[in-house]
Amino acid sequence: MTDLTARDLPAPWSRFLIATRARIFGLSREEVSFHRRGFAIGDTSVRTHLERSGGAFVDGYNAAMESGSLEELKSALAEAPSDLAGFAHEGSAMALALLDILMPFRRSRWQRFAQAADDHIYLTHVGAGWALARLRRRRVPRWLGCDPLLEPLLFDGYGFHEAFFDPDRLVRARRRPPFSEPGTQRVVDQGLGRSLWFIECADAKRIARTIASFELQRQADLWSGVGLAAAYAGAVPSETLSMLAAASAPFRAHVAQGVAFAARARQRAKNVTASTELAAKIFCGMSAAAAAEIAEEAARGLPRDGNHDTYERWRARIRDALVCRGGQE
Repeated sequence: MTDLTARDLPAPWSRFLIATRARIFGLSREEVSFHRRGFAIGDTSVRTHLERSGGAFVDGYNAAMESGSLEELKSALAEAPSDLAGFAHEGSAMALALLDILMPFRRSRWQRFAQAADDHIYLTHVGAGWALARLRRRRVPRWLGCDPLLEPLLFDGYGFHEAFFDPDRLVRARRRPPFSEPGTQRVVDQGLGRSLWFIECADAKRIARTIASFELQRQADLWSGVGLAAAYAGAVPSETLSMLAAASAPFRAHVAQGVAFAARARQRAKNVTASTELAAKIFCGMSAAAAAEIAEEAARGLPRDGNHDTYERWRARIRDALVCRGGQE
């Protein structure tokens, strides 16, 4: 059995520790409700769908806090519906990264979970970024053991967390998160763009208007995040995606790149949804499987150095390949 407590303890003490940390660090589903966060209300069915995704994240987070072993956690996560499994794993990843940072006697919870949940490797990295944001950590701990190519995704999670929980500061006041490095800022903005799918309740007009209010140099990365969320979280019909495509025309390749990322994440987890297929068709001009293959192929040969420039090369390769094969402008 793979222990997720701070150290090997007698069973009564282990149960006490687990109950204590769950009580102290646990999250309520109310924390991710649109009403609590002050998000756009929008279409009822869309809001319900997106709040369902947030609920799965919270369930995964709490499951990790309440589990005494990796086996117990995997059993709890197996209960999540297929389309929500990624969100649940993302929540668990946040919880275990938090425990690694705050309870340092055993700093391998997140790494062992990421290895065991390899199908959801993208989401486990993003979830660790939520933990960094929650604790205001701006550097990735070396001992965390991230995949070097995917390490920048922690800052995507950081950007999502900050905008999701404080949209007035990050979105409406358009303040920059506290990162000076251009590469880091770009990935943070990708995460911020993903959050707009929730903050604006997947409303194409509202999203386009919000992005247009940001500095021009930030808009491409924001649109990339929107594309990722549209294909991964979904929730809208083809008409909405077509409106989004028209509104994002100058940044179409960036939206398509985000869609390809989402397609790869879902393909790897074997839970591609109708929303993923629809977004791939509209933005990439191909199937989700073809878009996922482009994202995978673009990563081949890149140095696994944890460098944000390498991550940007990956994104640029995807855009170039999509332009070539999908005819995106």
